[in-house]
Amino acid sequence: MTNPYTAPIPPAPRPPDTRPLHKRVLVWVGGVALFVVGVGIGATGEDGQQPVGDEAKPATTVTATRTATPEPAPTVTETVKAKAKPRPTVTVTTTAAAKAADDGDGGTGGNSSSDTSSGQDSSGTCSIVSSAGNCYSAGQFCRNSDHGATTSTASGRAITCASRSGSWRWTYN
Repeated sequence: MTNPYTAPIPPAPRPPDTRPLHKRVLVWVGGVALFVVGVGIGATGEDGQQPVGDEAKPATTVTATRTATPEPAPTVTETVKAKAKPRPTVTVTTTAAAKAADDGDGGTGGNSSSDTSSGQDSSGTCSIVSSAGNCYSAGQFCRNSDHGATTSTASGRAITCASRSGSWRWTYN
């Protein structure tokens, strides 16, 4: 008989799901090759155009518009007062006295041709008269239209409308 210890050892049986290493490498190489070929065919199947993943969407634009309406500018009105005062018109009237006819009483009759009680010049020498028609005398107030004017009193003395102490009065020259 043969010695069981000296006989060649038979190979151990393989597990059913194991393959040799060289066959596993070939499977991996073949799988990678098929993947590369598939990618190459897929890339050229589009006629060289690359597929678009996302389409461009219109973006929302927000525009804020503010319209400014200008306010009207202020209107400036300037009133200018005339500083020049109107000059009075001076009219000089000369009256010649007519000789009275003698009525026979020697000029001492009841009718006298000169009346001095009214304050009016009987000879008519005052050129500016009041609203009542009388001649002015020194010390009386002047009208606005008479400022700076010169006239004469009932007696014939010259007076001028001048400003004294804040008021316009007739004063002797």
